[in-house]
Amino acid sequence: MASACSTSPSSPGYEKIPNTSIRILRTVSSVRRFRKPLTLDSRSVALVPTMGALHAGHLSLIRAAARDNHHVIVSIYVNPAQFGVREDLGSYPVTWEADCEALAKLDRELADDGENLGRISAVFAPTTGEMYPAGFPGQEPDSKGSFVTITPVGEVLEGASRPTFFRGVATVCMKLFNVCQPDRVYFGQKDVQQTVVIKRLVEDFLMPIEQVVIVPTARDQEDGLALSSRNVYLGERRRKVANVLYRALKAAEEAYAAGEGKRDREGVLGAAQKVMEETLAEQMKLSPSERVKFEVDYLSLADPDTMLELETVDTKKGGILSGAVRFLPVEEPKEGEDLGHSGGPLVRLIDNIILPPK
Repeated sequence: MASACSTSPSSPGYEKIPNTSIRILRTVSSVRRFRKPLTLDSRSVALVPTMGALHAGHLSLIRAAARDNHHVIVSIYVNPAQFGVREDLGSYPVTWEADCEALAKLDRELADDGENLGRISAVFAPTTGEMYPAGFPGQEPDSKGSFVTITPVGEVLEGASRPTFFRGVATVCMKLFNVCQPDRVYFGQKDVQQTVVIKRLVEDFLMPIEQVVIVPTARDQEDGLALSSRNVYLGERRRKVANVLYRALKAAEEAYAAGEGKRDREGVLGAAQKVMEETLAEQMKLSPSERVKFEVDYLSLADPDTMLELETVDTKKGGILSGAVRFLPVEEPKEGEDLGHSGGPLVRLIDNIILPPK
């Protein structure tokens, strides 16, 4: 079986995904050599940052980038700075071969679609030594090093549960933006607080990026579960219950849409909490060999610009419904049961729904 990467004999020194023109760039200097002539030729460049384990959600970002730009760079880098010391860095899925195959297939589709301005031109896949030349500064909240912090938006919700997360995200994105010099960057709405942090990063640091493009969340067509690289941890049993957060947020959205009297915090989030409580109660009636246990980390009704909590939604501005749920490991596995990737550890899933202005 051929390797998912090779050096093209027609382009000495450039590693490529086989049977494609997609270059694999592993160093900052190689990206800059690749990028410079595109600036001189006035060709637009998009960046789609990922941590690999590509799924349909990532591919939708790349399709959107190819529609509007001459060249698309996809970064694949599992950034340790955004993982806490007790989080799943060691077991995070690394699927380089499959990722390259997915990008090659998608690039062929893009080539056949006349509606696209461009295609995938390069994959930036650096090492941690390349991204952190002074040495990786660590994952503890009080670690010393060169960091970018965006406050207060990075301190609430996900930031409160994972205190080093947005520091790591903002730092690595600043590095990726500086290396790739994109005209536009593409992120998914599923990580809605991250999109607010990135917009603030670009604005506050006067970065020469024309647009931060937010692409709607990609979901399972049958039950609405948001696509995520972490879904592989769920296994068959927990996967059947995993859309509870989406169902709860949909209930809150319906409460918001129902009328003026239910646009306050208690009325909107109360509907979501009811779905959570009823679902957990149903699961706890089952035996340990059948049930799924989960814990609600948070449910939020927040301002779309700051992610700070709202008591009442200003219908002229709208809001953001979001939440996080921890699915506990299966209590009593059945013989031969699919527990998920890496033995089915605790899985923390997030989701959100935008409440548009009225």
